[in-house]
Amino acid sequence: MKKYIVIGMTCAMCQAHVEKAVGKVEGVSSVTVSLLTNSMVVEGIYSDEAILHAVQQAGYQAIPFTAEESSSKESSVEVLTDALSDKETPQLKKRLKVSFIFLFLLMFITVGNHVFKLPLPDFFVGNYIGLALMQMILTMIILGINHKLFYTGVTTLWKGMPTMDTLVSLGSGVSFLWSISIVFKMTYMITTGNSVSDLESIYYEQLYFESAAMIPTFIIIGKILESISKGRTTNALKSLLQMKPKTAMVERSGKEIVLPVEEIVVGDIFIVKPGESVPVDGVIIEGATSINESALTGESIPVDKEVGDKISAATINTVGFIRAKALYVGEDTTFSQIIKLMSEASATKAPIARGADKVASIFVPSIMMISLFVFIGWLLYGASLAHALEYAISVLVISCPCTLGLATPVAIMVGSTVGAKNGILFKTGEALENTGKVRMVALDKTGTITKGQPYVTDVIPASGVTSTELLTLAYSLEVKSEHPLSKAIVDFAKEQSIDAVKVDSFKVFIGNGIEGSINHALVHAGSLRFIKQYISLDFTLLTLYEKLTSEGKTPILFEKNKKYMGLIAVSDIIKEDSAFAISKLRKLGIKTIMMTGDNEKTAHAIGMKAGVDQIFANVLPDAKEKNITQWKEQGLVAMVGDGINDAPALASADIGMAIGAGTDVAIESADVVLVNSSLMDIVSAVQLSRAILKNVYQNLFWGFAYNMTLIPLAAGLYPNIHITPMWGAAIMALSSVTVCLNALRLNNVKLTRPTEGSSIIDPKEINISLNVKENKEMKVAITIEGMMCGHCEMMVKKAFEEMDAVISAEVSHEKGQAILTLKSAIQEADIKAMLESKGYKFKHFKNLD
Repeated sequence: MKKYIVIGMTCAMCQAHVEKAVGKVEGVSSVTVSLLTNSMVVEGIYSDEAILHAVQQAGYQAIPFTAEESSSKESSVEVLTDALSDKETPQLKKRLKVSFIFLFLLMFITVGNHVFKLPLPDFFVGNYIGLALMQMILTMIILGINHKLFYTGVTTLWKGMPTMDTLVSLGSGVSFLWSISIVFKMTYMITTGNSVSDLESIYYEQLYFESAAMIPTFIIIGKILESISKGRTTNALKSLLQMKPKTAMVERSGKEIVLPVEEIVVGDIFIVKPGESVPVDGVIIEGATSINESALTGESIPVDKEVGDKISAATINTVGFIRAKALYVGEDTTFSQIIKLMSEASATKAPIARGADKVASIFVPSIMMISLFVFIGWLLYGASLAHALEYAISVLVISCPCTLGLATPVAIMVGSTVGAKNGILFKTGEALENTGKVRMVALDKTGTITKGQPYVTDVIPASGVTSTELLTLAYSLEVKSEHPLSKAIVDFAKEQSIDAVKVDSFKVFIGNGIEGSINHALVHAGSLRFIKQYISLDFTLLTLYEKLTSEGKTPILFEKNKKYMGLIAVSDIIKEDSAFAISKLRKLGIKTIMMTGDNEKTAHAIGMKAGVDQIFANVLPDAKEKNITQWKEQGLVAMVGDGINDAPALASADIGMAIGAGTDVAIESADVVLVNSSLMDIVSAVQLSRAILKNVYQNLFWGFAYNMTLIPLAAGLYPNIHITPMWGAAIMALSSVTVCLNALRLNNVKLTRPTEGSSIIDPKEINISLNVKENKEMKVAITIEGMMCGHCEMMVKKAFEEMDAVISAEVSHEKGQAILTLKSAIQEADIKAMLESKGYKFKHFKNLD
């Protein structure tokens, strides 16, 4: 398989032409061309020369690109970047500016003078031949500026493969040629002694130079929008390649040396200092740290790593010094695979054929044949050559496919403007058209459904400790840490106007917790496993810890001088309008699925709050892309994400939507950018797309109805009705105006926004408890082994209820279970000791609150 960059494609028909031409090359087994990325993937046994020649014969240019053949990785990036750079837009903008200058002069002569009575130089007053020649010269300049459009249109028509350029060339060309014939007619009338009034009538009624000039000028605007969209899309691959680590510190012959990443081999020992990128995939052999894996998983909270844990290329070492052994290098690293997935997904993405282009391949030759038949028919009927030619030209002019050509781009242009005003950026017309057809939306969790950064959700002091005391202790200790969870606690303490106290002898136990001395008292904060080293924790606290973790929260425990002080839970919380937006998507008939690299508990907790239909946890980038590919068989699928890890899935989905606050790569990979980072914009995008689709269908219906009705009239098939080319052009212009006016109605589309009383989740949901005694009664289930009868139940029930912490106990020997209602803390060791003294065995517990 080999990849090529194709230059010069402008529409879906161009894509089809390239595929057809290359498919005929001997040895080619398959070829796929992507219009949006200007790329082509060819499989089989063939030569580059044959492929390049076939593409050239089709009217385009191809550049081969194979990274392995480049002299270095840097040069391969430069080749790909240059090939994918947007070189077309600046040229189109220049042509548009110059065209507008001469179009303004032309319109001043025609509309300005005739309609608004604007003055002309004395030389032109009454000089209709001079005015006509000036119009012709200005029009010729505009057509010359846009000669590439006409060259492509005529060339593709000559090869029997008409495109949108053919439609534009035909409409503009016929108007121009007809107007030139009228100029010759006017000069002939002068030689035959006709009066100035006779010339005036023909000048104002039969010249259509402005139509010939306006068509290519306005079409250029659409080409600029399309060119910009394609240019932004191809920048995604460049961004991915540039993020790849460039150098690494490697141990060779007992020395530490800096080498290019490409020179690392499997088995090399490399060093990663705090703040540096991991160069290749490996396993830690010395040290411990926290790794920011957002480049791979999209999760904002760093993952603690120690000896024996694997690390991946392009992730960031946040705090510790580590030595690691290289396991996968070069194109085999996880990050390189993401690049490969992104490239392949973009190159093989199924193209969305444009309806107008499909119609053009039939419509244009059909109109030419109809015009020819009309010409011959009138000659056979006995009409003069001039009369027959007039009817034939009338058919060509009145059937000018402007309505069909403008139906989609005008609606898309107006719709894009409406979307931009509401923070919704559609990169392509295809994306705008197809967003409304989506039947399934896959959502990333972190940064998409959620805020993407940790917040404090619970502050629960121990018995006898106030929340202010706990927060003061936590703030003072955590302010010295650089961990993201510490930052969340520090930010929250500042919001509560808490003052920090001095901390001495501060230490970080990477992957576990922190330590410090406050007023000569030793203080620790960290995970349950870490705190257990210093104090014993009661049964109630363990159940509370399990309850918080089951809700997707991360509890941080605090102890001071061997005394438990309380805990603070931190979690990534969902955005204010996520649940409301997802409920609106459901009402629109769209299924919602959440995919995340996070664990099952956290994913389930967030998914339930957001109200999604289905939840997938522990999903890596390649799995996301595979899921999207499978779901596409059920209908159009949209993927919404914000991280580099989402790039392959965004590219693979029918519609990729990137959160505006996400990474550049995610934004560049997507078809739609939600600038406001709100899921409500998905709802608005769908509503807007559906309104645009409806508008396009209306425009196309008008275009077809117009042609089906008026072509027979222009052909003279109705008795006593004769439409001259002049009236044909006027009607044609009216039809285009109608299409534009209908498209402008899209400015009145009202998009759904959150309203008062809507079900919006509290963004923080902070639960601050004064102490454990103020908590509600807690129920727990104890699994017991060894109870055989009702007597056993009574014995265990009595023993439990004699314990101070237990209010009541419901015991069942059949279920092997006891349900306890607790009023205060209870030690797990006490429960085990009591049951063992009665001859039974403690198995495990479950929190029922």
